[in-house]
This record gives sequence, C-alpha cells and structure tokens, in this order.
Amino acid sequence: MRVFFDNCTSPVLADVLNAYIRSYGGSARHIRDMTDYGLQHSSTDGEWIERLSLDRPADWVVVTNDAQIRRNQANRAAWLRAGLKGFVFASGFQKMPMNEWASTLIWRWPEMESFVRSAAPRALFELPVRRAAGFRPLTV
Repeated sequence: MRVFFDNCTSPVLADVLNAYIRSYGGSARHIRDMTDYGLQHSSTDGEWIERLSLDRPADWVVVTNDAQIRRNQANRAAWLRAGLKGFVFASGFQKMPMNEWASTLIWRWPEMESFVRSAAPRALFELPVRRAAGFRPLTV
C-alpha cells in the first residue's frame, strides 16, 4: 500500500509512517518529496489527485488535514473521478504536539490499513483524536 500526505500535513508524519510500513512492503510519501511524480510543494489539490489517479494499481491512500477537499467543487469532482480513498485528521489534531500526532497515526495504522482496504473507491473518513473511536465516513 502506498500512502500520500498532502501539503496540509507535516512531512514528519510521512517519514514516521514510511519508517513503520516499509518493512511490510508499503511506502508513505509527502508531496514535497514527489518531484519524480511531477509534484511539488505548490501543486494544487486537483493536480495531485489527478496524478495519483493515473497509477496502476490505484492503491494510493491519501492522508490530509484538509477537509476542504470534499467541499471545493473542483476538488470534489477530481476526487470522485480518481476513485482514491483517504483519511482526514479530525480538527483536534491541530492542538496536539507533533510527537503525539505521529504516535496516534502509528498506533492506528494497522486498523486504518485494514479498514481502508475494505472501503469502496472514493471513500473518505475522519481519523478521530481518540484512539478507541471509530472512523467517521465523510460525504464527498
């Protein structure tokens, strides 16, 4: 499984998750480190959504802190066309120190991975701050 972190997340999160999942054959990348995909820090949501949708197998999982992806009409349409799956961090994460944020991501990753594998394309879920809470489906 490949995991994509957009500009609304810290590259630290991608690095930490990548260190954890690469031994299982997975990878996690931040948009800033994806020049080989033609992406850069200034790439728009529509650009990276379109680029990730071109990959086969289409196994990218998006992790973002930007709930606007589902509200902006152009981004919403791009997301629906692309058939990506993803998680949006709940707003409470913004108040957390980065080490706690990363810890929660690693703690929840096995559950997130299993959950998203069974999710339908175009699905988007909120990742709650509380570790015991379930994933809330978001309307796209």
